[in-house]
Amino acid sequence: MFAPLVVRLDHFLGHQRFIRLRGKAIATHTQIINQFCELVRLERPCRQYLIKVAHHNGQKLGLLA
Repeated sequence: MFAPLVVRLDHFLGHQRFIRLRGKAIATHTQIINQFCELVRLERPCRQYLIKVAHHNGQKLGLLA
């Protein structure tokens, strides 16, 4: 779904800059998931599961091209 946009963004920004931006986005997303889990007091296994689901969804949406 987003793969063409991701590929164009990679080309537009340059690969190294794109990889840095992607890494920051993934780190921020993981941090938000962790904060949410702390807020609702989810235990670590559930937190890890949510991160796995987010990763899988990112692949399906083409965000991890």
